[in-house]
Amino acid sequence: MGNVQIITDSTADIPESLTQELDIHVVPLKVHFGDETYEDGIDLDSAQFYQKLADSAVMPTTSQPTPYQFEEVYRGIHRTNPDSPLISIHLSANLSGTFQSAHLASQTIGDEIPITVIDSKRASYAIGLIVVEVAKLAKQGASLEVCQSRIDELLKDTTVLFMVDTMEYLQKNGRIGKASALVGSLLKIKPILSLNDDGEVFPFEKARGNKKAIQRIVNEFHERYGDDPVHVGISHAQAESTANELMERLKSEFNVSKSVIADIGPVIGTHVGPGALSISFARSGNQ
Repeated sequence: MGNVQIITDSTADIPESLTQELDIHVVPLKVHFGDETYEDGIDLDSAQFYQKLADSAVMPTTSQPTPYQFEEVYRGIHRTNPDSPLISIHLSANLSGTFQSAHLASQTIGDEIPITVIDSKRASYAIGLIVVEVAKLAKQGASLEVCQSRIDELLKDTTVLFMVDTMEYLQKNGRIGKASALVGSLLKIKPILSLNDDGEVFPFEKARGNKKAIQRIVNEFHERYGDDPVHVGISHAQAESTANELMERLKSEFNVSKSVIADIGPVIGTHVGPGALSISFARSGNQ
């Protein structure tokens, strides 16, 4: 049997250097500015997106790949790797129809190609962290069972906490979930948000200002992970200096075995807006 092949979608916000290094297949979602349509990360990168967002009079929208697009990706991988099982890990089904499209495609061709489709119940590099950890195992030749076992661990262990400069984007794009109670009450308040066990946005806590919010997030990760070796990911929307400073702090306070700083791409950026910052933690595997 060939190495397990790992597929994800562009909302995982994995840096291209990592997708190439670990042979991760990425299926793009789409961003729409009025009549203009772009493929996330293909013909619209993060810098171009945020500039367009600032210049545009219309709020962008997003759409998931069709089942047929996933089917074509799966068939293409299978032609090149006919003996390899496929694992396809995607954006929370409570935030997008991407998982459903992938699932429908797998049902159509499941008799021909062994595919496992997984709802990560997460977004941005909180998905990417899971994908990268499993892709490392797959590239080392780990079996399907070992890869699936590691995914099960990561689905239980990966924590994401994030902040947005405004709730406007989450609200207007219908992804606000259980955080709707915060709308209109954010004067001098920085909301800390997370994704619950169903993969839906919910308010974790409120803090007064960025510094106190970041300190609360750091404290929470200390409580959850202590001195365990951790894979840490920070994804940001035009907040690179803050992300770099925070990562240096996390490296000094935690046992960081792997660290990744990633841009929040066009699709997730459509829903969180400029200035968003997301921090993801999981215990590192024995790799």
